[in-house]
Amino acid sequence: VQLQASGGGLAPNGGSLNLSCAISGFNRDQYSMGWFRQASGKAREFVASIGASGRSSFYGDSAKGRFVASSNGAKNTALLQMTRLVPEDTAIYYCAADTSPIMVFEAERVPYWGKGTQVTVSS
Repeated sequence: VQLQASGGGLAPNGGSLNLSCAISGFNRDQYSMGWFRQASGKAREFVASIGASGRSSFYGDSAKGRFVASSNGAKNTALLQMTRLVPEDTAIYYCAADTSPIMVFEAERVPYWGKGTQVTVSS
């Protein structure tokens, strides 16, 4: 199983960024995909996820109304569109996969991780 995240970078306050995560080694219908983030000195927190069906999505409180999680037609890539970014969104963002139909919300229970990608929002 491999997860490869891309995107991220520097955005102004109020700006937008997109993240993508390509996954291989799974049958797509058998796993959920999601995003977590970890700011400096803080615990890793749930951001958003897409269910194994590809039809359901879930969001952490910090992402609701600003971020949109989706997957591509082949459902082997997860996307995270982030809008109205604020400096508090600055963190390393991690792509995650879970063999459960719905991604768990606790980072310690996530079985598969990709390498993180830095998102920095300037004030």
